[in-house]
Amino acid sequence: MKWFILRRAGTSVVTLVLASVAVFLGVRALPGDPATVLAGESPTPEAVAEIRRQFGLDRPLPVQYVHYVTQALRGNLGVSTQDKATVTHVLAERLPVTLELALLAMLVGVVVGVLAGVVSAVRRGSAFDYAANAFGLFGLSVPHFWLGMLGIVVFSVHWHVLPASGFVGLADDPAGNLERMVMPVLVLGTGLAAVIMRQTRSSLLGQLSADYVRTARSKGLGGGQQLTHALRNSLTTVTTVIGLQLAGLISGAVITEQIFVIPGFGKLIVDGVSSRNYPVIQGAVLVTVVGYVLVNLLVDVAYGYLDPRLRTAGASR
Repeated sequence: MKWFILRRAGTSVVTLVLASVAVFLGVRALPGDPATVLAGESPTPEAVAEIRRQFGLDRPLPVQYVHYVTQALRGNLGVSTQDKATVTHVLAERLPVTLELALLAMLVGVVVGVLAGVVSAVRRGSAFDYAANAFGLFGLSVPHFWLGMLGIVVFSVHWHVLPASGFVGLADDPAGNLERMVMPVLVLGTGLAAVIMRQTRSSLLGQLSADYVRTARSKGLGGGQQLTHALRNSLTTVTTVIGLQLAGLISGAVITEQIFVIPGFGKLIVDGVSSRNYPVIQGAVLVTVVGYVLVNLLVDVAYGYLDPRLRTAGASR
């Protein structure tokens, strides 16, 4: 198991290095000159040159990249070109907001998706099975932005039961925070639950028809015990799918935060792109990539614990 984890960790490090290069070059490929934007209307060449020098934009790209990575490893992600605040401070204010949204959406998606998938597989061909499949098709087909706007129209404009937008800190007003997070969480959790539900159902149906379950049934093992063994084996695939869906959750959060005016990472990135705020864009995207890689590393480790064959294969190499 130790070598299995080390190999996965090594792969994660390589992924982070490549991702840092992609983020650095991708940000600088954006159209427009941030120095010209910061210089205001009718900027003089001297003012533009001073801004480039101040933010290191006049250096060659390799030098800028090495300086950026070196400072990032020390926890220094630069200074925002908009308000001169440190990027670390800006991200520290926005990160809890996005984490709360993502964790609540993940909780809704996993609980609803796994439970619906298990019941749908056990009661295959029933009315609940058809309803669960219809829900899965709905969740996979409906875009986040349309579902979010529909929720605002129904629950805020017509019924007046939930706020249309805005955010309140959890520590400041727990009730108000949860009230404003209901719609964004359901918007993100619906698509995630649909994917997990369909994967759980498919995987569990395959396990319930496997030879070991038929053998257990012939020996008189109860239905609950059969389901427990089959569900444990099917969770290996479901766990991998949950990790892969994190990318969709992050991209969906960008749109959802814009729709509901939530001051998280998604809105921060969009505002940073609009103002050509290189340090903020780089920092936010890099932290997002690090989180995505770490979650997938944890999923790989969990997959190794759930499937002993991976540990054996890793130890033999």
